[in-house]
Amino acid sequence: MEEAKGLVKHVVLAKFKDEIPPDQIEQLIKGFANLVNLIEPMKSFHWGKDVSVENLHQGFTHVFESTFESTEGMAEYIGHPAHVEFANQLVPVLEKLVVIDYKPTIVHT
Repeated sequence: MEEAKGLVKHVVLAKFKDEIPPDQIEQLIKGFANLVNLIEPMKSFHWGKDVSVENLHQGFTHVFESTFESTEGMAEYIGHPAHVEFANQLVPVLEKLVVIDYKPTIVHT
């Protein structure tokens, strides 16, 4: 196995509070996606809703994944004013939140 050089994935699992309207969720997702235009080390952003048939989501409904060039870039993102401002809008409307950062590993078979 080989750890990917430099790259760091930032995965956020979220469940929005029931009273948050869909249009507000949509605006927050657009704001999250726009961070890639504002924070240089953030190289990509993807998101989606849970579609699993296994029903093991533990209530989480949304997943957000960002890719960074390095752990240093990830640290820059965490402290960046645009991220701090966005997080201050997102976190209060969430019922549950899990964040995992990892370096992708390639498995050679």
